[in-house]
Amino acid sequence: MKGLIPRDFILDLIARTNILDVISKRVKMKKKGNNYFGCCPFHDEKTASFSLNEKKQIYYCFGCGASGSVVNFLMQYEHLSFPEAIEELASMQGIRIPYVDNENNQIDQSKHIASRNVRRDLYALMDKITAFYQQQLTLPTSINAQKYLKQRGLNDEIIQRYKIGFSPNDWRLTLQNVVKTKAEEELYEQAGMLVTNDSGNQYDRFRGRIMFPIRDRQGNVIAFGGRTIINDPAKYMNSPETPIFHKGFQLYGFYETLEVNRNPQQLIVVEGYMDVVSLAQYGIDYAVAALGTATSEEHIKLLFRATDSVIFCYDGDNAGRSAAWRALNVLLPCLIDGKKIAFAFLPQDEDPDSFVRKIGKEGFENYLSEAPNLSKFLFDEILKQVDLKTPEGKAKLSSLALPLLDQIKAKTFRLNLLQQLGNYLGLLDVSQLEQLMLENRSKGDDKANEKAPVSQMKLTTMRILIGLLLQYPNLAEQVSDINVIRQVKMAGIEIFIELLELCQRHPNITTAQILTEFIDRPFYKQLIRLSTWECHYQDEQIDATFSHTLRELYDNILAQRQDELIAKERVSGLSTAEKKELATLILVLSKKD
Repeated sequence: MKGLIPRDFILDLIARTNILDVISKRVKMKKKGNNYFGCCPFHDEKTASFSLNEKKQIYYCFGCGASGSVVNFLMQYEHLSFPEAIEELASMQGIRIPYVDNENNQIDQSKHIASRNVRRDLYALMDKITAFYQQQLTLPTSINAQKYLKQRGLNDEIIQRYKIGFSPNDWRLTLQNVVKTKAEEELYEQAGMLVTNDSGNQYDRFRGRIMFPIRDRQGNVIAFGGRTIINDPAKYMNSPETPIFHKGFQLYGFYETLEVNRNPQQLIVVEGYMDVVSLAQYGIDYAVAALGTATSEEHIKLLFRATDSVIFCYDGDNAGRSAAWRALNVLLPCLIDGKKIAFAFLPQDEDPDSFVRKIGKEGFENYLSEAPNLSKFLFDEILKQVDLKTPEGKAKLSSLALPLLDQIKAKTFRLNLLQQLGNYLGLLDVSQLEQLMLENRSKGDDKANEKAPVSQMKLTTMRILIGLLLQYPNLAEQVSDINVIRQVKMAGIEIFIELLELCQRHPNITTAQILTEFIDRPFYKQLIRLSTWECHYQDEQIDATFSHTLRELYDNILAQRQDELIAKERVSGLSTAEKKELATLILVLSKKD
């Protein structure tokens, strides 16, 4: 372990970083008024709704709600953990992180990998491993691997294009040939290439396998998939999750597909590595595959950013249909009007690899063109479970379909599916179905309200104070005695006090620094929402508004104290001093009324 990253270092790092510099290298931004705007990288859109406020050093998407500081952006865009995002920022600034132990003692970094960018070093190592596997495939000792690929019909061009290689059936050969330094040995383990057994012995993870490098959108090798040729019980094996590889965010063949055509007319989602490369061998070079995991929401976003038409291709057996249904459930909330989705099911005992070899490119593409679209697949699967000849069957169809359709945010898509459902139920007016969805959505509405924009929230005294303090941290100077505020019994007061203490400890703190400081706290999402609240106050009104709202808070303290004294008077009576205090409070508060 490297140790802990000091909080003060993080705050200083955020202060040194301009969020515009980081985001503009990844998203095309254009200045409009006081903010910058671009198309959101976290959801598919054609109208720029992704905004960046350079003064506050935060971003916000009006379309999907993505928001936060530069740390949040790197975590979401690059799929990094919090420490990894801090390391990435430090590397950009050319700063070494002063890791400390639990007692705040600085750790001797010579004991760890001396690298300012571990991710970059991992990419370099993975390239070396890939080259070693490619070289091994060409050796006379790898004749069985060469025969296997020849039997699968792969030519040298496809093998080179996908950088396919071979891992020798030796316990430590790859390790011994690739790793030359202690730093590389630690990176080799971080990359998931080394296995340590219960006895402490270490050996190569991949042995006796055809190796398929997995590349990210920039072309970096980030992981491997291996197909055994030595009768290992595990036919396929993937790299584990690592600092540079998160399988739910990657698609095999995605980089290679976009290298051929940056704007493919359609993409095919298949189940295996060999399916992807076999289809490419036959000129169908727009296939991708999930990496030993179910289709995820991130996979869908990747696909929709690249094309308007996606065909999910599965085996025609029960397992294939089950996988398709799982993908459908992930798809529904992500659907976008104008996107075409279809589900192709291959004949019994066929997979894309075997089927394309049997009927060729034209035959395969013709087969795909007849694939049922999303709505047909959805209703075909549901209708298998009901009997439309009976009222009970129609009621069951409604109960099965409506929760699925209610997940769809694409208005035209949803209306079309509601109309189809209405036809099955014999209803001409889909408004009845919409009313049913509305009645069944009460619990969902509660969750939706949590994500509502701040402008739609009731702006209570505490929310105004916290929102203004987040956006204008210097307002903390107006609070001379925090202890007075501790007497308030009001939701959110603990958060407000923490913010005040932080802002008074660090007089020049920024909104982005505050958000980073509270990133792991339960109330972080509420802070994000309040930090992006458009308060519509003029700059010259901010101080007065905060001061006025603060006085309301102090008045609340007085009112609470008055209520306490009145309650005590009724139960046990008051002392002379308490009677005077109550009289004063009644007088003061009556004047305010």
